[in-house]
Amino acid sequence: MAILEELREECGIVAAISNNKTPVARQIYLGMMGVQHRGQDAAGLALYTNDSFYVKKGLGLVGNIITKEDVEQPGWIGIAHTRYPTTTTATIKDVQPTISGNLAIAHNGHITNYAELKKELEERGFAFEGTVDSEVIVYLLQEKLSGGTSIPEAVKYAMEKLDGGYSVVGIYNEKLFAFRDPHAIRPLTYGKDKHTFMFCSESVGLALNDIKYGGSVHAGELWVVDQNGNVEKETIMDRGARHCMFEYVYFSRPDSVINDKLVEEVRMRLGKQLAVEAPVEADLVIPIPDTSRSAALGFAKKTGIEYTEGIIKNRYVGRTFIMPDQKSRKKAVRLKVNPIKRVIEGKRIVLFDDSIVRGTTMKEMIKLVRACNPKEIHLRITCPPIASPCFYGVNMPTYKELIANNMNVEEIRKYLGVDSLHYISIDGLKKVIGNDSCMGCVNGEYVTPAAQKMAAEKKNPGECR
Repeated sequence: MAILEELREECGIVAAISNNKTPVARQIYLGMMGVQHRGQDAAGLALYTNDSFYVKKGLGLVGNIITKEDVEQPGWIGIAHTRYPTTTTATIKDVQPTISGNLAIAHNGHITNYAELKKELEERGFAFEGTVDSEVIVYLLQEKLSGGTSIPEAVKYAMEKLDGGYSVVGIYNEKLFAFRDPHAIRPLTYGKDKHTFMFCSESVGLALNDIKYGGSVHAGELWVVDQNGNVEKETIMDRGARHCMFEYVYFSRPDSVINDKLVEEVRMRLGKQLAVEAPVEADLVIPIPDTSRSAALGFAKKTGIEYTEGIIKNRYVGRTFIMPDQKSRKKAVRLKVNPIKRVIEGKRIVLFDDSIVRGTTMKEMIKLVRACNPKEIHLRITCPPIASPCFYGVNMPTYKELIANNMNVEEIRKYLGVDSLHYISIDGLKKVIGNDSCMGCVNGEYVTPAAQKMAAEKKNPGECR
């Protein structure tokens, strides 16, 4: 992602249950550290024991919120959450898990028809404390569970109401449950060892606990695990998998397996696909750190062009580094990365990145590289042009802000000041990751009615070509 232009996704989730009632807090904590990259604004956990919840929430990083005392708690069922807000800065009222009576849940994603459902629930007497989508989910579930229905019946009721992309973990009546939306847009993996069953947004959270990846929860599928380790699963509502393609391109860690695909291998193949679609004569292949490394290496292997780290990232400037205005953000590019002049000077280089959003900070990146006096700069991007917002949990800008909605590729090339620019094609992306992906942000085709409606409302003549 172009430096300082990172997209944000709403969150990572973790859940665990022990079949011999041993504490799971340490495993939950390690899982949270594994998905810390998915959300760094806030975090929280809920541990169940003795018919009550132990809850800890805070703003900031997991390591600054979860203490030694928290990790030593006796709860034998637990869920946790790391948060990025998709629209506003996090407040403590919006930090998950969300609890209502004897029900606790945490979710990753975005409920597209949140406003409509919130209004409907408020009219029925439900009081909302914050603006987080999980309140809608927890109230829909609680509405049915409090009337004596089963977890599957309550989840079916919620799925019929909810529109969006979501993965949910929850605790109810000494049981752990987990489900994905009917299109499985947001990821959710699972695994188990002798005594513990775990769910996590990405498999890296399982690996940190020495729990082998067992697979991914399928579209519209519900899992319920009881205190004896018995597992029941059923498909509540499968409308065809449409996994978020951006998980592979940018969000997920390269060492994670999601939807049975190793992210590192996918990114390597994206680079190789670009080598087929957009070959070029050059001396060096250089990734813009960090998420484009694997793709750049794949391109280098396919073309035989030397791969090198010609741009060094300052690791002490985090992903949430925020400057007050666009002018400041442009200047901050130098703070975050530094091109190596002795490597770049006089060379024909292929720069790799995963995506271009607004394009303003990418332009600053190119200026930094140009200052190193390369002979040529050829830019390769592993995501097709992003011309539409996301309504499923990625904090995409508006139509007006997206450079690909306002310029064609040749115009973008000239704006950035590179000798050539090639994005991977949509067909090439599908060839690598499959046809079971959501690509609404690159083709404008959304898989749910509320998102289609919202896109139509936001895309007006004043904002679009």
